[in-house]
Amino acid sequence: MATTRDYYEVLGVEKTADGATIKSAYRRLAMKYHPDRNPGDAEAEAAFKECAEAYEVLSDDGKRQRYDQHGHAGLRGQAAHDFGSMGAEDIFSMFSDIFGEAFGGGGRRRGRGGAQRGYDLETVAEITLEEVATGVEREIEFTRQDVCKTCNGTGGKPGTQPVTCVTCGGVGQVQQAGLGGMFRMVTTCPACGGAGKTYAEKCPACGGSGTQPLKRTITLKVPAGIRDGQVIRVAGEGEPGKGGGPRGDLHVVVRVAEHELFERRDEDLVLRMPISFAQAALGAEVEVPGITGDKHAVTIKKGTQHGAVLTIRDAGLPDLRSGHLGDLHAVAMIEVPTRLSAKQEEALRAYAATEEHDVLPESKSFWETIKSYLSTNHE
Repeated sequence: MATTRDYYEVLGVEKTADGATIKSAYRRLAMKYHPDRNPGDAEAEAAFKECAEAYEVLSDDGKRQRYDQHGHAGLRGQAAHDFGSMGAEDIFSMFSDIFGEAFGGGGRRRGRGGAQRGYDLETVAEITLEEVATGVEREIEFTRQDVCKTCNGTGGKPGTQPVTCVTCGGVGQVQQAGLGGMFRMVTTCPACGGAGKTYAEKCPACGGSGTQPLKRTITLKVPAGIRDGQVIRVAGEGEPGKGGGPRGDLHVVVRVAEHELFERRDEDLVLRMPISFAQAALGAEVEVPGITGDKHAVTIKKGTQHGAVLTIRDAGLPDLRSGHLGDLHAVAMIEVPTRLSAKQEEALRAYAATEEHDVLPESKSFWETIKSYLSTNHE
């Protein structure tokens, strides 16, 4: 999920809001739209995840600065959590500093020492229409939270030993009052993350989180025929799991840049082809460019009208699954010269003197319509 709404609007804060105000607004809205309060309400769940997406950006100084300067476009290529595929408990685990008091730290419900899958990430890859036609390999750079190399993910200072968690007594879970106090919830312990043990001295490199930001570059194979907005899943390139759980995945959203010549319609391509009045009237042989740099011979028949479509078979884009090629449609766009030489003007005036307007197909239809309208409405 990636919202197109303004993030400040989503959280209901001004652009000048400080971090505390943004944090408070997010906590209030997350409580309002929480799935436990709105069972079966898809709109509330979508709003809950939208708020999380907005908070992730606005609570990060670097991302917020890019967003303020360039809007959503400024965040393209920046890895972000894929909130659309995450559950409410996953989101609580991410922002446990906000929900700790109300929800016991949230987190994914798991027993002591249980495996927990890592979070999925999402980023963007931009390609050209030419690359859609052939397929392409693209280097993707992103930053993810990875296992701290100093403590190997334990969160404890190297050389120290873990002790039983005093918050949960080593069980890995705690009980908290649910929303409205109507029931009680058993949730993952916010102090030890369900491990049942903590370290008295935290790792100096990661501050006890067990993870550190890591820049990573991968080579992504983008198949021919892919469409704008489609997602490529790269398994195992998300954040690391806990308790021996597997890594999450990286979801790469492919964005296809607009082309200066071609317009895409599914697997077909449309090209607006300028031709002269003389070519349209007398006919001509012209060459039309293809998306892969090739050229196609096209015959313009005598009397071709403005907007006529000339189709070149199998000169479009490949279908993503079958590989079958679409067509290229060249639309004749008759251009009227803005300047004529004296000789050209003389020749054109001589032609105009012999022109029979009432036999031209477009003119005939137009004037017949006018005549019918006048006779019906003004007699």
